[in-house]
Amino acid sequence: MSDIAISGPTAPQPPDLRASYLRDLQRRRLYSGLLLALFALLFVSGFMLADDRNAGGFWDGLPKIFDFPSELVAEAVEKSANLPAHFVRYFPSLLETINIAAASTLVGAILASVISMLATRGLARWPALIPVFRRVMDIMRAVPEVVIALVLIFVLGGGPVAAMIAIAFHTTGALGKLFSEVNENADLRPVEGLASVGSTWTQRMWFAVLPQVAPNYLSYGLMRFEINIRASAILGFVGSGGIGYDLRNAMSWGKGRYDEVAAIFILLLTTIVIVDQLSSHYRNRLVRGV
Repeated sequence: MSDIAISGPTAPQPPDLRASYLRDLQRRRLYSGLLLALFALLFVSGFMLADDRNAGGFWDGLPKIFDFPSELVAEAVEKSANLPAHFVRYFPSLLETINIAAASTLVGAILASVISMLATRGLARWPALIPVFRRVMDIMRAVPEVVIALVLIFVLGGGPVAAMIAIAFHTTGALGKLFSEVNENADLRPVEGLASVGSTWTQRMWFAVLPQVAPNYLSYGLMRFEINIRASAILGFVGSGGIGYDLRNAMSWGKGRYDEVAAIFILLLTTIVIVDQLSSHYRNRLVRGV
């Protein structure tokens, strides 16, 4: 029996995967290079525009960049005997700054925990409003604390209350985003079990969700507390009280009071380092158990 030749179209050959990968890689490199060049162009043009509007002040002041730190350190060393008295004098202002940060962190964390649960699929009380709550958190963390503080100072006057509200507002949006990501990893079986016996939404969140996410909530809250200490010190420059306000006043007097500026810097930096180390320690114990 003779073989029968079967004619027809040949089967398609597999594509050259290596060549396709190299083409995609070259295309991505090209796009990345174009974006980098565009960014560099915008950066250079923006810098030149700002320097022109400042009458070339950047280049004139660049050689003097270390004049202020050197004068501050020299005067602080010369008047080092006064530093302990300055520490005692400005310690109450430091406590006020820490209190502002603590109160704003607590208020922001409580509001963020509620909003984050309302913005998490599977946990939300009103699922149709999830996008609304997410956009609210986006807006709250997009507005800088200093902008909110300036508006509140205009309305309420200077003082720690404006700083506390401004930082709490921003903290709610920032922690709400982090908390919502934690909520998405929560086990929903306890929630469904409580729902089957007729519990309310608040009871389900309190007894089924919160015990699961509490360690991560506390961890993120401690991390935010560190950030808020720095933020409350910065807001003091715009009249919101605390040690930042004293720092602005001491710096505005110029030479002759640089020892006070050095004392405030030392107090503030020491506090930030201590809080950073303590919060890192407790965050590791909460999350990893070490």
